[in-house]
Amino acid sequence: MPSFDVVSEINDHELTNALDQVNRELANRFDFKGSNARVERAGALLTLLAPAPFQIRQMTDILHTKFGKRGIDVRCLKAGEIHESTHEARLEITVRQGVDKEMAKAVVKLVKDSGLKLQAAIQGEQVRVSGKKKDDLQQAMALIRAAKFEMPVQFTNFRD
Repeated sequence: MPSFDVVSEINDHELTNALDQVNRELANRFDFKGSNARVERAGALLTLLAPAPFQIRQMTDILHTKFGKRGIDVRCLKAGEIHESTHEARLEITVRQGVDKEMAKAVVKLVKDSGLKLQAAIQGEQVRVSGKKKDDLQQAMALIRAAKFEMPVQFTNFRD
């Protein structure tokens, strides 16, 4: 029976490359010269460090631009509050991956309400959609793409 999986993943290599590009641009830009502004990564947590909060906002713009150029959807980022100390501002951004329960339920509801003869099942951090016709699966993909969830979705493991 044909099926596919709905997932939300980020290419780790592209993420690393984008962060390297951001740090390289921060080192070369005139308004950041000598400021020790940088982006640090610890697993799924990005930390933006700069002397002032307005520089943090500039850094997030640079980060979003570089992510867009590397093909990473910025909807996967969840930014916290800017914390300010005496000589440093800090912003922690979480890189979210995987389909959470609420989004998985919304995908299953969307597939079931579409009227297509498909089954959708939540399997951990992904949703498996299966049916008898490949055309129905392609219509389901188009529906899910058009739904514009808060997290970016990809389709993997398409089987005939």
